[in-house]
Amino acid sequence: VQLQASGGGSVQPGDSLRLSCAASGFTLDYYAIGWFRHTPEKGFEWVSGITANGESTYYADAVKGRFTISRNNAKYTVYLQMNKLKPEDTALYYCTNFGSFGQGTQVTVSS
Repeated sequence: VQLQASGGGSVQPGDSLRLSCAASGFTLDYYAIGWFRHTPEKGFEWVSGITANGESTYYADAVKGRFTISRNNAKYTVYLQMNKLKPEDTALYYCTNFGSFGQGTQVTVSS
């Protein structure tokens, strides 16, 4: 099982980024996928989740209205569109099928 997050970077407040989670080694269609983030100060924080068929999505209050999760099972990829980024969104972002975590991608928001 592999889950590889990518798409992070250093941006300014108000900018956007799109994270991708490339899945392999399991049948993505059968799994809900979640995004978490980690900082030394706060530890792990759940960010968003999407059901296996993509029909339902869930968001932490801190990102609701700014982040959008989506998936393309045919491409074995789950996305996290992050708009109106804030400095407090700075973290290492991970995706998970709730059994495994992949390598994270760093998002840094600063002016």
